[in-house]
Amino acid sequence: MNLDVPFPSVSLSHTPTPLEKMPHLTAVMSGPEIWIKRDDCTGLAMGGNKARQLEYYVGQALQHGADILLTTGAVQSNHVRMTIAAARKMGMKVEVQLEKRVSDRLPQYYDSGNPMLMKIMGAKIHHYPVGEDEDGADNALYERAEVLKTEGATPYVIPLSGMHTPYGALGYVKAAEEILQQIAQMNLTFDAIVLASGSANTHAGLLFGLRVLGSPVRVYGMCVRRSAELQKQRVLDKTNQLASMMKVDVCVTADDVHVDDCMLQPGYGQLNDYVKEAISLTAESEGVLLDPTYTGKAMAGLLAYVRDGMWSEDQRVMFLHTGGTPALFGYPELISE
Repeated sequence: MNLDVPFPSVSLSHTPTPLEKMPHLTAVMSGPEIWIKRDDCTGLAMGGNKARQLEYYVGQALQHGADILLTTGAVQSNHVRMTIAAARKMGMKVEVQLEKRVSDRLPQYYDSGNPMLMKIMGAKIHHYPVGEDEDGADNALYERAEVLKTEGATPYVIPLSGMHTPYGALGYVKAAEEILQQIAQMNLTFDAIVLASGSANTHAGLLFGLRVLGSPVRVYGMCVRRSAELQKQRVLDKTNQLASMMKVDVCVTADDVHVDDCMLQPGYGQLNDYVKEAISLTAESEGVLLDPTYTGKAMAGLLAYVRDGMWSEDQRVMFLHTGGTPALFGYPELISE
């Protein structure tokens, strides 16, 4: 199986990432066999799913002759952290914008974890005061890009909103191929893949790639930022864009898109008791670290499904670990209670 993705890219990630069984978590839950795809091990400044996505964004940037990257995200954004790392790896300049999406946090949230790593890598940091204004945040980046052009730079903006071409999703189209190759080599079958669904680049890319390659495995996205209704349409829109980009027939329907906002509350980047339990249980049973914003919520959803009897003991489920570990340092209450 060899999927051609005819878009410029660079090499930023350590792949293939491991696919491993989680025997102790499986035993604790007394349900299906749980496996984990370790995309927290992609390298690039502590790893995560954004490494695969940035390979295509940076590929586009270099094709356009860019010498500086611009992007936006939350204060504890993994995407922002890894964009800075990608720029440094490629010898480019970088400016980033941090949005105030999460209020009333402890001081560590604003100073440690991802924000600390951003500063260590020397990025120029701007701030955007609104947390739920994707178009406004993107427009601020484009305005900054115009200023940089007058200074002789050639900027490339990696935007946030769903209105832009999802080049990053191509990284997970290729990841789908990698996963199918691994499970074929290991003589395994999977009944489901569970992941965090935020920007939807990972969710849409993986789902599209699986369907293009003929795999019917269900992909369950646990919402981390917006309602299931809004997220479902976002995922579907991006899979349609991918079909157009790849010049193939649309292979993903609304019935293929499974999203669940059962772990979203009280909101983006905020803890609830189920997420706390998922983080603790995964760490204590497997030595695997999850973050409160993305993977903790995705694992909490997976555990809820297991407890509800969605899968039997003779079935097999894959958890896609999309990284985010540095954000743990912004949540000291995980161990202080």
